[in-house]
Amino acid sequence: MTEHSWNAFTVECKDHVAQVTLIGPGKGNAQGPDFWSELPQIFAQLDADPEVRAVVLAGAGKNFSFGLDLAAMAPMMGPALADKAQAAPRTTFLGDIKKMQASINAVADCRKPVVAAVQGWCIGGALDLISAADVRYASADAKFSIREVRVAIVADMGSFARLPAIIGDGHLRELALTGKDIDAARAEKIGLVNDVFADADAVLAAAHATAAEIAANPPLVVQGVKEVLDHSRKPAVDDSLRYVAVWNAAFLPSEDIGEAMAAVFQKRAPEFKGR
Repeated sequence: MTEHSWNAFTVECKDHVAQVTLIGPGKGNAQGPDFWSELPQIFAQLDADPEVRAVVLAGAGKNFSFGLDLAAMAPMMGPALADKAQAAPRTTFLGDIKKMQASINAVADCRKPVVAAVQGWCIGGALDLISAADVRYASADAKFSIREVRVAIVADMGSFARLPAIIGDGHLRELALTGKDIDAARAEKIGLVNDVFADADAVLAAAHATAAEIAANPPLVVQGVKEVLDHSRKPAVDDSLRYVAVWNAAFLPSEDIGEAMAAVFQKRAPEFKGR
């Protein structure tokens, strides 16, 4: 792994295990432009580095991540949401969605297994991110939400594609259609996380312990195990991502998404009208 100063992450490598830590710069490690541009670069380097055999994915501070930074990403979304936006801005927006999807895909496609350590909030795009990890652990205070429906968005970064194989269709539909929050105990019960630990320090230590166990195994065999496990579901994941990207490029612009964003910034309940 080459030395590099990142804006949205720190990366540390020791004893064949890399720790990739979300650091913002938005509140709650929210996913702004730097997150989306840096994530695929980091995981491409980790994938290519023979000294790295496993990766721990963590968040700095009290929360793993608040998910998409709506304010920071508004300039990208703005032209597609503008009044009378037609083919050109929607085509550009489709390309932007696919680039963002590729960022999350870089985590899933990394040949080195990824262990996620979650504390505090894990919302929206953050849940997309951990769904791309191989193993997920949580602290007792962790809370999870597929929040997109509450801001008039069809989640398009991978939760719908990957979570059916992790938590099953029924649990996914409940979370996706309600946008409700669930705690760590429920997350463990439905299989979203493998285990729950007392606090942020304990969950990070557990993630490193598992990563170290993985790193102690023959590295090429470990990569083979991951490749074989991913083989059968990857075509379905790719198809789902393509479909939802086109869907959102076509149907995301609405009065309801404008109302949702206004309600977020004004800290009030939205009033959706289906327009």
